[in-house]
Amino acid sequence: MTAPPKIHRPTAATLLALTALAVIAGGCGKTAERNDAAPVADTVQTAAAAPNVISGTFTDSRDGKTYRTVRIGNLTWMAENLNFVTDSSVCYKNADSNCTKYGRLYDWDDVMTACPAPWRVPSDEDWDSLALAVGGQRVEYGYVVYDWKFAGKKLKSTTGWDDWDEDGEWVSSGNGTDEFGFSALPGGYGGSDGYFSSAGDFGSWWSATEIDASNAWGRHMNYDIDIVRRHDSNKTSLYSVRCVRDFADLR
Repeated sequence: MTAPPKIHRPTAATLLALTALAVIAGGCGKTAERNDAAPVADTVQTAAAAPNVISGTFTDSRDGKTYRTVRIGNLTWMAENLNFVTDSSVCYKNADSNCTKYGRLYDWDDVMTACPAPWRVPSDEDWDSLALAVGGQRVEYGYVVYDWKFAGKKLKSTTGWDDWDEDGEWVSSGNGTDEFGFSALPGGYGGSDGYFSSAGDFGSWWSATEIDASNAWGRHMNYDIDIVRRHDSNKTSLYSVRCVRDFADLR
């Protein structure tokens, strides 16, 4: 299993040069099948943290857990990582307290049926739509790897991210502004071999979009730069998941 590396900040000159390449585009590929095994219940309030945002709660009837939710643009997202027990899911470093804090980590095959109906694992396109809706700017570094500048800062929680430094000197907090109530936390990642890394520094989330039989697209955020990056990863990697639903389903 090859884990995604920590992000290294591009220089201002690089970002300026690459900004000219910014385009708006969606993902492609397979969308997750929904798990229709259990009914669901949710409540919605209109207490918006930002324009076009609707917050609420959702209760998963399979285990009784309640999640905060937020509508951003035309999609409704869980505002917490999924914490539903499946056969292959784990807590970071196998500590129950980390599941309480960060939710569970899942491999790609396992997570495809983990979201409760009518929620689903977000597609590559859904992640792009989220980044665009919060004011992100897409900057490409290659044919398939790209960042959404500014989106990470707006999506990260206001607490929980490590501070970062340069040359041994403290520079800034890794926390975000959480302007839209998404509250992304750095839950780290793991591998099928029992390896865990980077909680507090790094958060990585699955998409439902496959690349091939062995790999799928994901998104990650890091403590020391305010972007959301698209990356490819082996399906055996263990990542967090944010379930999503079309706003039209919320009734």
